Amino acid sequence: MIELKQYKALTFDCYGTLIDWENGILGVLKPLMLAHKTNLDDEQILNIFAEFEAELEIGEYIKYREVLQRVVQKFGERFGFEPTADELNSLADSIQHWLPFPDTVEALRTLKQKFKLVIISNVDDDLFAFSAKHLEVEFDQIITAEQAKSYKPSFNNFRLAIERIDLPLEQILHVAASVYHDIVTAKSLGLSTVWVNRRAEQGVSANLPPVSQPDLEVPDLKTIAALSSH
Repeated sequence: MIELKQYKALTFDCYGTLIDWENGILGVLKPLMLAHKTNLDDEQILNIFAEFEAELEIGEYIKYREVLQRVVQKFGERFGFEPTADELNSLADSIQHWLPFPDTVEALRTLKQKFKLVIISNVDDDLFAFSAKHLEVEFDQIITAEQAKSYKPSFNNFRLAIERIDLPLEQILHVAASVYHDIVTAKSLGLSTVWVNRRAEQGVSANLPPVSQPDLEVPDLKTIAALSSH
């Protein structure tokens, strides 16, 4: 068990950790696929999304809006349809409506009293601005893929965050739902990590399979908030 009081800054992944992105993704892709006469279950949609997204983020940097447009395009290629312009934009346009998990806002407010709060997110600045309104706390730093010109799991995004936070590594704790995008890289750089395993019960995830052990595993953010008050 790690002692939360040894840290001064908590860095957070946003989508999947703070914001319920899987419901956001499914809310767009499920009806889209049905409209094109393809009936996939939630797990199939999320797994294909994870595969396409990872593929697009590894190459030369493109904005996240374009990543999402190309994800839709790839669904069309795989399942034999040509998405309309509105359909191509549907995932990116839906981000403004993606909501936090029920425990997120209260947990962030509690943690804000004791720690600097930082976002490290694979997103564009303008898209995160929509989510920031839903999160209702002021972050001390916001590091996006657009600023880093790369996507996690790249070391680059974390190095940019560490540089801006300007604290020793042992005082920074990274909190994330994706082992693939976050935990592996953060640990490689010497950061302590908390894996928020929100999908433990359902066994469904839009992240690629885990390959690294976090310092702490919790089911939700309210567990971290509770630990911080001990």
